[in-house]
Amino acid sequence: MPHGEGNTLGAALNSLLAGFGAQPRNRLKSYRAKGWHAQLVHLTETHRGYAELERAGLGVTHATLMKWLADDEYTVRRAYRETIHQAYEAAATTPAGPIPQNFKDHQFEIRGLVKTGADERERGARGTAPLRIDGRNGHWASIESKWQGGELDDGSFEDDFIDFVICDDIGEGTDGWEFSGTWYTIS
Repeated sequence: MPHGEGNTLGAALNSLLAGFGAQPRNRLKSYRAKGWHAQLVHLTETHRGYAELERAGLGVTHATLMKWLADDEYTVRRAYRETIHQAYEAAATTPAGPIPQNFKDHQFEIRGLVKTGADERERGARGTAPLRIDGRNGHWASIESKWQGGELDDGSFEDDFIDFVICDDIGEGTDGWEFSGTWYTIS
């Protein structure tokens, strides 16, 4: 069974998500060109690049495109340079895979310092029970949206997990949740 570890709850959650095989949004290492001409050359070497140029709305004739490729000193309007850059950035990024359903349906066991109201204790240590959360009761839309957009950093994952998974599982009658410890393990 996968488990995640980290110096914050969000870091442990991201570690656990990786253990479930989820692939984050990623920048391809081969896309390092800086100038518009180098970016255009790189884009026109692949079908994916041409598709991104079309998707970005580069509306020039084939002859114009060939002139641009043949001469890196060719004067290109700023709007076209921006469109080329936009297509290049889109082609350079692989989309995130979906958050696996078995992750969202997971029975989370959180070990580490947990505080709710006046109750603050180390969960899952020295014979105490871990905090158990049923992921099936959570509302994952915000987390999935941030994941797909490449914006699910440790802090936002922790915040949204508290708001949309923990509170939805345990209920709104709690006095807030804090995870201010220095190490968390989730299984």
